[in-house]
Amino acid sequence: MTEQPRQRWLILAHAFNMDGRAASQTITDKLPHLRQAGIDMVVLSGVSGTQDKAFEHHQLWPAGPAGIRFELRHVLRRRFGKGVLYRTLMMLATLVLLPFLLIEKLLRPVESSWSWWLSAYLMGRALARRQSFDLIYSTGGAFAAHVAGRALKRATGTAWLAEVHDPFVTPGRTPRTAQDKMQAKVERQICSEADVAIWFTDQALASALARQPQLGARGKMMLPGIDPPFLTLPPYTPGPKFIIGHFGSLSVTRNLGVIVAALERLQAYRPELVATTELHVYGGPLDPVSSENIANSPVGACVRHFGRIEADPITGLSGRDQILQRMRAMDVLLLLHGEEPICDEYIPSKCYEYLWMQRPILATVHRNPQMADMLRGQGHVAVLTGVTGQGPDQAAQALANELARLYDRWCSEGLPDSGRLSPYTTQAAVKQLLDDVGVTA
Repeated sequence: MTEQPRQRWLILAHAFNMDGRAASQTITDKLPHLRQAGIDMVVLSGVSGTQDKAFEHHQLWPAGPAGIRFELRHVLRRRFGKGVLYRTLMMLATLVLLPFLLIEKLLRPVESSWSWWLSAYLMGRALARRQSFDLIYSTGGAFAAHVAGRALKRATGTAWLAEVHDPFVTPGRTPRTAQDKMQAKVERQICSEADVAIWFTDQALASALARQPQLGARGKMMLPGIDPPFLTLPPYTPGPKFIIGHFGSLSVTRNLGVIVAALERLQAYRPELVATTELHVYGGPLDPVSSENIANSPVGACVRHFGRIEADPITGLSGRDQILQRMRAMDVLLLLHGEEPICDEYIPSKCYEYLWMQRPILATVHRNPQMADMLRGQGHVAVLTGVTGQGPDQAAQALANELARLYDRWCSEGLPDSGRLSPYTTQAAVKQLLDDVGVTA
């Protein structure tokens, strides 16, 4: 039997090898599976992540001043921490870049990474002249990767796969800002010119097709998943407190208000439950809504905010590795979906990590039946929000009822691991991706 020749792919991912970033994790986790399938890869990324030694990896600065300032902040912080030297260097860099930043803001008031497309295009063209590629694979996240992918397809005639993480157009909203219009334009270009275009939920694909029917059968849905995060699952050991863990970023539209309201309701008729409960919050800073709710709530003392967990130089564990271990230690994992129109078409990456923890998941799910079915299908609880007849009060009460049920189980029989393995893996996603582009693994 004749062995199939290895393919060579150019991967455009602005966020790559960035600890804890979902946009990075979605692509970096795929690469070992792609290599095993006989794909040789060249990666072009920004400079904020770490250099990958396992693949040919080119880290590129953006062409514009806003992008340079954004990347410089990450690079300096990684090298010098957040102290006086970092702040001094950033202040000097900002002063030097300020006139150019003002001009860019006037001419192109969109996300700071937009100009990275030009750096990626120029490097991609140079690499393609030396040795051609079988596929251009843009993934993001940042729309700059897709702009570069389209330009490289036009210049080289190479097939283009575009993988859209979060929908570029918010459902039910007419693009009005420069950022919204740019994202709508990029979506239209993807739907018109990509050989294969992938979205991460059924509804995101359906909405893109409704706006851009020319996409047709080239549009695909793929659940990104994650592979098992542990070779051996760390033990779960219950403690004297009932610990609810929330992991991930918060915002004014994805905040702790509903869980604080649920605990306040329980305080009224189950004070012993609240006295024994702690809510541990991991991620970035608290959003203003969460901060205000906690500060003004009689159950505010139950909330412990641990912030973002950085890489540990002593143990060598990345922030992501530490977070995964802490997830395993929780009695219950809290997943807050958010309350904005984009949630109809979006599944948080934390959902896939949670499903591997084998701990009970209590989730709020905003108008997203696919996500609710995924969680319920694995034996977890999904409290629906944003549906007819289900306002904030009803959601808080439903959450309170489920918390009380889980607490009572914890007190009487405990909350042992489910023993279920998640079916949503990176390996399965890569297999589908290869099928979609016609490569036999």
